[in-house]
Amino acid sequence: MENLTKTISGNKEIIRTEKLRKNFGKLRVFEKVSLTVEQGETVSLIGPSGCGKSTLLRCINRLESVDGGSIQIADKWLVRDGKYVPDDEARAVCSKTAMCFQQFNLFPHMTVIQNLTEAPLTVQGRNLEEVMPEAKEVLKKVGLETKAGCYPYELSGGQQQRVAIARALAVKPEIILFDEPTSALDPELTQEVLQVMKELAEEKMTMLVATHEMSFARDIAGKVIFLADGGIMEQGTPEKIFGAPETGRLKHFLSAVKPRSNY
Repeated sequence: MENLTKTISGNKEIIRTEKLRKNFGKLRVFEKVSLTVEQGETVSLIGPSGCGKSTLLRCINRLESVDGGSIQIADKWLVRDGKYVPDDEARAVCSKTAMCFQQFNLFPHMTVIQNLTEAPLTVQGRNLEEVMPEAKEVLKKVGLETKAGCYPYELSGGQQQRVAIARALAVKPEIILFDEPTSALDPELTQEVLQVMKELAEEKMTMLVATHEMSFARDIAGKVIFLADGGIMEQGTPEKIFGAPETGRLKHFLSAVKPRSNY
């Protein structure tokens, strides 16, 4: 099989999937999913509930295993023709990514700053003197430098999700995967989180975002991928996806979830 790493328009592909297939027993989630994400690009995954957006993200960082196809991340294979690389290689590949979940997944017994330093210390084996200033810096980046000593239960949902983003940044990933990061938040708190994500996009952090926030997909993403009925039905620029959808399936979806002007 040919090497999947290419350069397009001067930007290197940092994620590439080829003909991915995933089933849960007899239930087909998706098949023949081929996509690319370029370094520094923000890509939004949109589609109806149950279309496989979250599962696709979890396959890319191996929280779920695929049933076929290939994944390459930052020039390295994770899966090739349905076969995973050895575990030590897989861990090294997946270390290039960090993930933010719908329900924050913060450690409730740890303070905010402890949540940020845990992975750099225990997973990456770095020392506290090096890690602590970096953790404080990313906490400041998300506007929560005064909350370092708080526990998650003392924070609003929007603040908890911003801590989760800071925690992802603390491990210095090349890619952040966002799994519906605002789905558990009310509209006011949603804007707090989307603003942080907008700033990351402007700074060219590579992001693959499963989202139901059409305003983010339309206004912030460089590419939008529409998943439905077991695969990718359309993909392209926001102007193309929202302004000139080609399939009836996408037209119907967009008619039900019109984006708001939030930025």
